[in-house]
Amino acid sequence: QVQLVESGGGLVQAGGSLRLSCAASGSIFSASNMGWYRQVPGKQRALVAAITPSGSTSYAASVKGRFTISRISAQNTVYLQMNDLKPEDTAVYYCHADRLLTGTGLVVDVWGQGTQVTVSS
Repeated sequence: QVQLVESGGGLVQAGGSLRLSCAASGSIFSASNMGWYRQVPGKQRALVAAITPSGSTSYAASVKGRFTISRISAQNTVYLQMNDLKPEDTAVYYCHADRLLTGTGLVVDVWGQGTQVTVSS
């Protein structure tokens, strides 16, 4: 079974840093675009950062300059380094892959289970 497994969330004070990790598990040959989204209660899930297989990145305006997305394609792993965290960054963060090429075929629109990030003021 193919899945995305996130780790690294937690509680941090404003101005602090956290690093989220997301590993694709299962028989996976490659991953296409991957990204991190976040969601707070009562609001839609929103894109935070994305990265292509070649390493091109994009960021939401609210995190640009503070967050960095990276990936190790050979390990089908993506990271989100979050610096200078603010209380408004508090949310559940989800890892996402557009497409995963697996041993049994193509799997699309894959989500992780989410990891809570809480930033205290």
